[in-house]
Amino acid sequence: MSEVEVMAGTSPWADALPAEWWERLAARLIEALVFGVFYYILFIALWGIFRTVGMSEVFGGRLPGVCAWFAAGLGYACYDWWAHSRRGRTFGKAIMRIRLAPKPVPPRAALKRALIFPGPLMLMGIPVVNLVAGMLLFGVGMLILIDKPLERGPHDRLAGTRVVKDLR
Repeated sequence: MSEVEVMAGTSPWADALPAEWWERLAARLIEALVFGVFYYILFIALWGIFRTVGMSEVFGGRLPGVCAWFAAGLGYACYDWWAHSRRGRTFGKAIMRIRLAPKPVPPRAALKRALIFPGPLMLMGIPVVNLVAGMLLFGVGMLILIDKPLERGPHDRLAGTRVVKDLR
């Protein structure tokens, strides 16, 4: 039997150990810490700029927060896309020694993944919409826990990826 015949019936992740839910959560918490610092720096800078030009009361004083959430969320989504398409993992995943499979992750698949999570973070500054975005993000996390044994979220399924342990 050739190698192609043996491989035809097996999963592309047959030899990879799936990452535990807590490893994925810890990786995202590590990234969220940096994201939070970036958001607050942006918020303070935008608040100062909008206050200086007399726009601090536009949208009931929420304009700096809306803009900061959008810019930080866009930055996080772009970073997530770039890191996964280039190296197959973000710095949080690298610290936790996990990565995406299959490797390399095609840029289009990484973009789909980033738009589902963390993409909705761009909408967190908009009142009422932030509730829907928060529920979507919570749902993504819950679906990862529910999906046994693969533990893939909707963003993983859409991109055709899976988070696995990096045993190198």
